[in-house]
Amino acid sequence: MEAGTIKKIGVLLRPTTPELKSSFIELKKIFNAHGIEVNLESVSARMIGFEGVEFELLCEKSNALVTIGGDGTLISAVRRSFDFDIPILGVYAGNLGFLADVSMDELDAFVAKMAHGHCRIDERSVLEAKIIKNGETLKIHAFNDIVLTRSSISNMISIETLVDGKSFNTYYGDGVIVATPTGSTAYNLSAGGPVLFPLTRVFTLTPICPHSLKQRPVVLPGEFSIEMKTPTNNALMIIDGQDIYELARGESVYIQLASKNAKLIHREEFNYFDVLKEKLGWGE
Repeated sequence: MEAGTIKKIGVLLRPTTPELKSSFIELKKIFNAHGIEVNLESVSARMIGFEGVEFELLCEKSNALVTIGGDGTLISAVRRSFDFDIPILGVYAGNLGFLADVSMDELDAFVAKMAHGHCRIDERSVLEAKIIKNGETLKIHAFNDIVLTRSSISNMISIETLVDGKSFNTYYGDGVIVATPTGSTAYNLSAGGPVLFPLTRVFTLTPICPHSLKQRPVVLPGEFSIEMKTPTNNALMIIDGQDIYELARGESVYIQLASKNAKLIHREEFNYFDVLKEKLGWGE
């Protein structure tokens, strides 16, 4: 989709933040002034006393989604809307994010450019996980990361990992982070994993507090698939720090990059390295 074809947007607000009402009113005025129809998602609408549209219908009738909040609000919107294949713009309310990079103060000038096609739509890799339970396959998407970790704080966990069906490694410790390039600057970074350029099709495996100091992060090509299982423990699988699933002892999760990408709308001059310098204090 070309940015100039965006004529209808759906808006989602950061949950439990009713003070965003004034920001939404201002945003709606800005988009309407540039000939773009605005609809508000129903949960966000109830939070600020407005009428809204149920999420799936909102995705069906919108050319793009806009989130007001932070990176967490945008990440949730990416996962929920992934099957609809529509681009998302993150407007930050507070501090600059890694993903939400347009402020309310910049929005009018940005929308004026976007309405004439002057913006970027970047494609970013998404993880796809499959769990087979009771003969049924559960498919889950993650924009940042999938974390396999212990279900009890008193025990370490053993995670067997296969790459393309071949034995690769057994991680013993607090768990493993499987991160996309976008998620490389989140939990992965805190655990000592590498920073990956966000538009590459790779993913990383980073052990969490491994029992052996020989265990190190590894970056795998995007065409690889992995199987992870816990033969001796139950495990928790945490998706983007937002959703939690339980894996029973001996169950497997199959993880690979999804065949399609998430789409993020950015300013034409958006520079990932400028964001890194700002957020991580590089060069100070």
